[in-house]
Amino acid sequence: MATELNAGDRLKSAVCTTEIIVVKAPADPVEVSCGGHPMRAHGDSTTPSGEPDPSAAEGTLLGKRYTDESGELEVLCTQPGDGSLACGGDAMAVRAAKPLPSSD
Repeated sequence: MATELNAGDRLKSAVCTTEIIVVKAPADPVEVSCGGHPMRAHGDSTTPSGEPDPSAAEGTLLGKRYTDESGELEVLCTQPGDGSLACGGDAMAVRAAKPLPSSD
């Protein structure tokens, strides 16, 4: 189920402890999933249950930014977990740090 996201929205996984905050949101609604299951609003009091899908169980890292292939969606991991993040079924990757200018 695709939902419209805004910067600052907080989401949590349905199957693990992963929690994220949206840093940059796309203009169109998207489905963000973790561990192969759609993520829920942070205010949802349901306890995570089940296991991440084995094909989506690489885990998330605390403090890392993840982005989709187009670069339109960027999220920050605020709580790590066992599931991997995906946007529209495509895996999200850790965003590479920007290189600093040399100090010659």
